[in-house]
Order: sequence, then C-alpha cells, then structure tokens
Amino acid sequence: MGITVSIVSHGHGETVEHLLQQMADLSAPRPERVIVTLNQPEPVLAQGLRGRNWPFDLVLTENAEPLGFGANHNRAFALDAERGSNERFAVVNPDIRLRGNPFGSLLAALGSVPHAGLAYPVQVDEDGRRQDHERLLPTPKRLVTRHLGHGAAEVPTGATPDWVNAAFLLLVREAFAQVGGFDERFHMYCEDVDLCLRLRLAGWQLARADGAVVVHAAQRASRRRLSHLGWHVRSLLRLWRSRSWHEFRAGQANGQRVGGTS
Repeated sequence: MGITVSIVSHGHGETVEHLLQQMADLSAPRPERVIVTLNQPEPVLAQGLRGRNWPFDLVLTENAEPLGFGANHNRAFALDAERGSNERFAVVNPDIRLRGNPFGSLLAALGSVPHAGLAYPVQVDEDGRRQDHERLLPTPKRLVTRHLGHGAAEVPTGATPDWVNAAFLLLVREAFAQVGGFDERFHMYCEDVDLCLRLRLAGWQLARADGAVVVHAAQRASRRRLSHLGWHVRSLLRLWRSRSWHEFRAGQANGQRVGGTS
C-alpha cells in the first residue's frame, strides 16, 4: 500500500534535508514518493536535493509565488495523481522529527478503525512532553481560556478530540478527495480544523496511532509575528462562519455522534 508524503518548505533548508534523510533511512514501510514544494526560492536546497539519489521518488516543485498551506498540499495531491497516485497521502511539516518509523503504526491504525479517513501520531516536544495536537471544537470561550492559560490540555490523553493539527497526517486518498482536500480560502491556520470537521461530517473517522511518535517543534508564529496573527484571526472568523463549523456544533448540541476517533 503506497505512501506519498508532501512537505512544504518556507526557507527551511537543512531542516527539510534532515527530515528526508530520516525517511530515507527507514525500513519498510516507508514512503514511495516524497513531494517537496519550495514555497520561496531556495537554490541551495534545490541543488542539494537534486544532486542525491533517494530510495523514493523525490519530486521537487518550486512556486513562482508563495501559496497557502492548503493550496500547496492540494497541488501536491494533484501532482501525485498525475504521476500514478498512492493510496495513502501524508501531510508532514518540515519541522517534524521522527522517532523510529511511524508509518507502520499509522497504517495499522487506518486498517483497524472502521471508515478511518486519516491517522495521526502522538506529537511530543524535544524533551518528550506530549504536545496539544488533539483539540476540541474552537469556540471564542475556549480560545480565551487557552490564551489565559487556564487548565490543562483541552483533550485528556486517550479521550476523543474533535480535530487534530496537520503537522503530520496520513490521509486515505479516497477520503481526502471526497471532501475536496483543504479549503484554500484558509491561507494559514484553521485549515486542519476545517478538514477534520468536513471529514467527520462525511462519516470518516480520525484514527489515533499511539505507537507512532514524532517530535514537533511548534513555532507558535501567530504569537510573535503580526502577519501570522492577522492570518490566524481571519482564519478563525472564516471558520466560525463556515457551514462545517455550524453543522458540527449543531450535531454536538443535539447529542449526535459526528464521525469519531478511535
């Protein structure tokens, strides 16, 4: 069962090379194709990637102008189809570091959860502390609570999240295609929330792979850069106006089971 990985670089350079080398060093199962999108000019990285032999089909694309998160991965998904698509499509951030081989556990999770549309690993920081990659439906009240730092993680370990972040997702091609991929109107932020909600509303489940662990050095750029903060606010406003957010919230309010996780 083939896997294609999509990685988007925004000037990440050596970080991308390190991640690719980790994937190259994996034993089976490992990706059969890796699509690297350079969202800004990186001639040194491009030359270095093209000058090496990889144990997978490395496809390098260079954007004429920067695109949003969802747009880049949607285009990689389409490019994978043009080249003979694999059944599994992974969205992986360039700042991910692997701890062992996550793909076996991710594939097993997809195979064990009925109608699973995506599987995701456990994310930890460099010190091994679990990250808050599993979340509940974003509401103004929950965001204020998070900002003020009240309470622990939104979703206790082992409980069911409403959505998971897109730092590392292994998607079933059929599921991703059915919902139309990422909504490209989200330039950055909340596209992962929207995708998970639409998958669940369409009946697909989110499968947690407890045996897969990756290190994610989350940047939290919206807390440090005004441009990212602006994108974050606009994305939240778009999410709260979206049909998927309102339908999911209404289903919860009525006590309905909307998709699910396992």
